Amino acid sequence: MSLRFIDRPSPNFNERVGVVRPDILLLHYTGMQSCEAAVARLTDAAARVSSHYTIDEDGTVYVHVPEHLRAWHAGVSSWRGHNDINSRSIGIEIVNPGHEFGYRAFPEAQIEAVIALSQKIIARHEIPARNVIAHSDIAPGRKTDPGELFPWRRLAAVGVGVWVDGVPLEVETLSRGMSGPGVFALQSQLSRYGYGLEKSGEFDGKTECVVTEFQRHFRPGQLDGVADSQTQSLLHVLNEILDRTV
Repeated sequence: MSLRFIDRPSPNFNERVGVVRPDILLLHYTGMQSCEAAVARLTDAAARVSSHYTIDEDGTVYVHVPEHLRAWHAGVSSWRGHNDINSRSIGIEIVNPGHEFGYRAFPEAQIEAVIALSQKIIARHEIPARNVIAHSDIAPGRKTDPGELFPWRRLAAVGVGVWVDGVPLEVETLSRGMSGPGVFALQSQLSRYGYGLEKSGEFDGKTECVVTEFQRHFRPGQLDGVADSQTQSLLHVLNEILDRTV
């Protein structure tokens, strides 16, 4: 696919810290009512936010910050034990009004552009598939984008991220208020995959948020924060794949 790029530089960037090159591709939705409003905010010095790219619904790609520089899009976040996600990532904002303004499916032209751009970024920086993630993955409870309508399965099929299907395990369903070894094991599995989560053995509100955002990415048909057998199965398969590739 031939991409159409438009330069709209942002003043909101600085040097990356502690990394030679980025190893995360972070996908967002804009959560604003129009592309024009989103691009205006991402290029406004007073807003102090930016991304490397914005992709409009027609597939047009706006370029804001060069990839070798640190854009300001992740906020307070954590992935695989790292907290300065801005230094480690390339950020793509995908135009969509989001849950606040009428969340809707992503148009075909837009998804084709997301795939084409993502493939190029992954190849340039050798970003591992497990590090193609959602804003909601790094900030559970604070962010929900790009959301449950985003076609992660389709992207993974062409080498952008990970998708798995799992056979439900015979395990105890875990939910908020429960505690014990099963909850500790669940938290350990979520932490191992990359989520920032304390292993307390208590299924607290934070654990529920993380489970919900895991479901939003890998089981979007049911977002209830309950670690049922399907949710735990998907997590188990993902970490089995990780064991084979690390």
